Amino acid sequence: SAVLQGAFLLADKLCLPSSLSSLQKADWSRVGHPVLEAVRELCRQDELSAHPTKTAVTWIKKLVCVVWLKLLCRETGEDAEMAWRENPFFPLQNGLPEVNHVVLLEVVRSMAAAQTFAHFLLYLPQSQICTELERLVQHVRSSPTTEDDVRLFLEVWWELWKGRDEQKAGGEDNIETVFARQFARLSSKSSSLTPQAAKRLKLDTSDLPASSPTADVLHIVLHALKDIKDHISTTDLCLLALSISLDAVYTAFLIDQAVVLPTKEKMRILSKVISIREKNDEKLSPELIREAQRDLRASHTPSQFHPSRMKLGEALKIITELAQFWQNSGLLKVVNSSDPSYSAFKLEQSVQRVLTALQKAEVAETMTEMDEHEAEKNTLRGLLESLAFPATESTPEVNARVTTIIISHRLDDYQNFAALFASEKSWSACDEHWMACLEKNQAAFQQYDTLIKLTSTLMSKLHSESTNVSQCRKLMKIIADIFSALSLKDKNKALAAMLRLSSRGFFGCSVPSAVTDGFEKELNMAFNCIIQGGGASAAASQGNLNTAVSLVARVAFQNPEAALRSCCHSAIFNKGAFSLMAKILQQLPGLRGQRESEDEAQSDEEESINEGKDALSGSGLLCRCLQEMIKTKSLSASEKEQFLKCLGLLMMPVMPVEGEERMQSFLPPEEVVNIFVLPNLSTMGQSSFDIELSLQLLHAALSVDGQEQASSARWVLDCSPFPLLYVLAQLHSQTLRCWEQPPGGTVHHWSMDTKELLVVVLTTLGQVVGAEVAAAPSSWSRALFWLYNKMEELDWTVRFHLKPVWGEHFKNEVPSSLLTVCDLPEQEWSGLDLPQYGQGTGLLAWMECCSISDSLQSTMLSHLSLDQRRTDHVNMFSKGLLVALTQTLPWCSVSQWTRLLRALRELITSGRLHVPFSLEYVDYLPLLDLRRFSCELRLSVLLLRVLQLLCGSSCSHWLAADGWAHVGRLYAHAVREMISSVRAKLPLPSSGALTVSASTSPKTPASGDFSPSCTSVKAPKMSKDSLKDLKQADLLKSKESQMEEEVETVPSQEVLFVLSQLFCHVQHIQV
Repeated sequence: SAVLQGAFLLADKLCLPSSLSSLQKADWSRVGHPVLEAVRELCRQDELSAHPTKTAVTWIKKLVCVVWLKLLCRETGEDAEMAWRENPFFPLQNGLPEVNHVVLLEVVRSMAAAQTFAHFLLYLPQSQICTELERLVQHVRSSPTTEDDVRLFLEVWWELWKGRDEQKAGGEDNIETVFARQFARLSSKSSSLTPQAAKRLKLDTSDLPASSPTADVLHIVLHALKDIKDHISTTDLCLLALSISLDAVYTAFLIDQAVVLPTKEKMRILSKVISIREKNDEKLSPELIREAQRDLRASHTPSQFHPSRMKLGEALKIITELAQFWQNSGLLKVVNSSDPSYSAFKLEQSVQRVLTALQKAEVAETMTEMDEHEAEKNTLRGLLESLAFPATESTPEVNARVTTIIISHRLDDYQNFAALFASEKSWSACDEHWMACLEKNQAAFQQYDTLIKLTSTLMSKLHSESTNVSQCRKLMKIIADIFSALSLKDKNKALAAMLRLSSRGFFGCSVPSAVTDGFEKELNMAFNCIIQGGGASAAASQGNLNTAVSLVARVAFQNPEAALRSCCHSAIFNKGAFSLMAKILQQLPGLRGQRESEDEAQSDEEESINEGKDALSGSGLLCRCLQEMIKTKSLSASEKEQFLKCLGLLMMPVMPVEGEERMQSFLPPEEVVNIFVLPNLSTMGQSSFDIELSLQLLHAALSVDGQEQASSARWVLDCSPFPLLYVLAQLHSQTLRCWEQPPGGTVHHWSMDTKELLVVVLTTLGQVVGAEVAAAPSSWSRALFWLYNKMEELDWTVRFHLKPVWGEHFKNEVPSSLLTVCDLPEQEWSGLDLPQYGQGTGLLAWMECCSISDSLQSTMLSHLSLDQRRTDHVNMFSKGLLVALTQTLPWCSVSQWTRLLRALRELITSGRLHVPFSLEYVDYLPLLDLRRFSCELRLSVLLLRVLQLLCGSSCSHWLAADGWAHVGRLYAHAVREMISSVRAKLPLPSSGALTVSASTSPKTPASGDFSPSCTSVKAPKMSKDSLKDLKQADLLKSKESQMEEEVETVPSQEVLFVLSQLFCHVQHIQV
C-alpha cells in the first residue's frame, strides 16, 4: 500500500504546477511511469501485458478499484468520518492524491487491465454501464488517439459481451462485490438515498433495475467504433473490430437462446484456435483454453444487453460501412496463410454465423425487411470471399491435447469432453497418454454415457487381433472403478446397456485367458465376501446390503451372465442366502434388461441389432442360469425349498429403487410360468417332484398379483390358460385316487399337499380366467366349450373347481344317484350315468360334494332329502352315511376333511344324523349335564365306528402304508378340533378359583380298569407315521386332561368327563 501511495504522490508532483485531479490524456506518458513501476514491483512482473499471475491480478484489481472509488468519493464529496467505517479500502484510498477519469482509464490501459475494468462494470446497473462507457469513448476519442486506446475499447466491449467470469469472481467478499457495494453506497448518496437503501442493492444482473430507454450499450459501442474508424491502421485491429461487431449483432438480434454446439464441433474450433495461437508463440495452457472457451460461449449466447434504440438494419449498415471503408483503405487484404491470424479466424466464424442466421430469419421476415438486409448480406458475402481466409486445420494430436487439458483441469463442459475422449478410438491408440489421462481423471468419466463409450472402446480392444493384455486388464479395472462410483440409478442404466451389448459383457467373444482369470478371481472374491461376511443372515444390515449390491453390480457389469450364475448358485446352495440374493437383484433392476423408462423405451430395436439371436433380457438370462443349474445338479429338499423361495421373492413387486417410476418385480410371473411351469406340466414323463415344484411356482406366480386381478389377467391370458387349466384338471383327477397303484406299473407318489395345492391353483386360475370370460363371453366361447368337453374324460368332481370359468353357461353335472338323496333344481343340476356310482351310492357322491367347497357344502346340506319325522329314515340315513364316510375319509385332504367335520357337526346338531352313544367305559357316573357336549361325544363315537370299519378284515388290503399314515393324520386332526371345541366351552377361571384338589376329581379309570366287555378291535399293522400321529393325539389329550383337573368349578367336572371319553376312544383305536 505504501509503495502505491508513494508512486501516486510522486506522479502528482510530476504534474506541477497542475495535479492528477486535472490531468490531461497527453500528459500521462510523462507522469505515469512511477505508478507503473510500483505496480510492476508489487506484481513482480517485468511486463504487465504478459499473462499475469494470481498475485498480479489481485493487485491490479485492487488498484483499479481503489482509484475508481477515490474518483467517486471526490465526485460525491464523501465525509472521511463515514468513509473509514464503510469502506474496507479506506487506508489505501485515503493516502492517494485526488485523481480524475483520465488517470483511471490510463491506469487501465497501461496495465492491460481491460478485463478487470469490464468485470467491475458488469457489477453495475446497465444505466451506469452506459455512463461509464460514454466516458471511455470520450477518453478514446480525445487527442492523442492511439491504437492502444482503440484496443482498450474493443477489449472492454468484448469482455462485457463475455459476461462475468464466475470461476474467477470468487465468493461474496471478492473485490468486485466490495466495489459494487461501495459504488452503490456512493451513488445513493449522490442521489439523496440512505446508506441502508444502498446496502440493499441487489448485485445480480438479473435483479438490476430496468435500464432507461436511452441506455443502449450496443448503440454506444457501434457508434463509437464508427467515430474512431480513422484511428485504426492495422489489418489485425480491423479484423478484430469487425469480428466483435458481428458477434455483438448476432447475439443481440439473431438468437433468443444459447446455441448448443456438439462437443465434437467445440473441440474442432478450440483446437484450431490453439493451433493458431501456438504458431503465434503462445504456449498451450489451461488458461489459454479457458479464454478460448469463453470467447466461443459469448459468440453463441444471447447478449445480456438488449438493444432499445438500435435496430438490426442500422447495426448491419454501420458494420458494412466500416468494412467497406477499411477495404477501400487497403486494410482488409488477403491474409497470409503461412502466418495465420486469430482475428482472421474469428472474423470468418462471425461472418458465417451472421449470414446463416440472416438466411434462416428470412422465413419470418416481410419482403421489405428482406430487401433492406440484402445489401448488407451481399457486402458480408463479398467480404468473406475477398479475404480468402486460409483453411485452418488441427491435428489429432492437438485435439487430444486440448481435450486432455479440459478434462484434467475441469474446464467448462469437461464431462461432455470426457465422453468424447472415451469414444475416440484413434486417441486410444496413443495408449500411454490416453490411459494416463483416464487413470488420473476417473471422476470426470463418472457419467453413464461416458462409461458406455469407454466400454465400447474396451470391447473393441479386447476383440482386436493384437490385444495388449496388461493394458486391457488395467483399462477393465479403471472402467469397473468408474462404474462403482456411479449412483444406483446410473449403475442400473449401465447394466441394462451392457446387457444390450452382450449377455457376457466384456467376454462376449474370445478373450485372452489372462484377462478371464483375473475376472474369475474378482467374481469369486466378491461372492465369498458376501456369504462369509454374514450377508446370508436374515438380519443383514442395510449397510451390508448396500455393500453386497455394489459388489454384485461391479462384477455383473463386467460379465452379467457369470454374475447371475453366481447369484443362482449362492441362492440355492448356500443356506439362507436366497433372501439376500433376492434383495440384491431387486436393487439392480438394470439386470432385468427391460427398463421401461422413456429414455430406453426404444432400446428393443437396438438390442435385436446388436445381439441378434443371442439377445436375452436379464430376467430371461437369470431363468436360463437357474434352469441349467437344476438340470445339472441333483437338489436336496432344502435346496429345492431355497430355489422356490428365491423365485417367489423375485416375482414380488418391490418398492421402486432410484430411477424406477413404479413397483416392479425382477422376474415377471409370466416368464417363470412359461419357463418353469408349462414345459414340465405339458410333458407327463417328468418326475412327480418336477410337477410338484412346477405347481408351487405356479401358485407363487398367481399369488403375486392376488390383490390385482386385472394385473394377473394380463399375463395369465398369454400363458395358454385353457390348455393349462386342462392339464391341471388332469393332474387333479389323478390325485383323487392317490393311494391306488395306476395301471402299467408306474407309481406316482402324489401327496395330499400336492392335491391341496392343485385345488388352490385351479381355483385361483379359474377365477382369473372366469373374470375374462364373463367380460367377453363371445370371444372365449370356443375355448370354453373345448375345455368343458375335455372335462368328460376326468372325474366328475373336477368340474366344480372350475365353476368360476363355467359361470352360468353349463349345468352342474353330478352322478344320478346324488339326485335320489338331494332335491336339487333341474334348471341348474343334471344327472350323469357313471358306472362307479350305481344304486345306493348317492350319499357317497353327497359326501364328496360336501368336501369340495364351502358353497357346495351349504347347497348339499340345505337340499338333503330326509324326513326327520320318521326314525327309520334317520337310522337308515345314518348307517349309509357311516359307510359313505368310511369310503371318503382316506381320500380327503386336510381342508376337505375339515369341511366334512363341519358338515357332520351340522347333521348331528340338526338331528339328521343319529349316532348311538353309551357310556360303557365308566364304572361310576356322577350327576353331570352332558347335553352341551353331545355333538363332540357323538362325533367321536362316529369316528370310532369309521375306524372300526376301516380296520376290519374287509378293508385290510384297501390302503397302502402311506394311506394308513394319512388316515392317522386326519384322525389326529379331528381329535385336536374336538378338544379345542370342548376347551372353548370351559368357563374362564376367576381369581382364587384355581386350587389343586385331587380328592374332588371324578374317578377316571385307567386303561387297565376298562370293563372286560369292551370290544377290542384288531387293526392291520399301521405305519410308524400313523402310530406316531395317534400317540401325539393321545399325549395331547392327556395333557389337556391334566390341565383341566386344576379347575374346581362344577362345569369343569363335565369337561374332564368328556375329555376322558375322548381319551378312551383314542386308546381304543390305538389298540
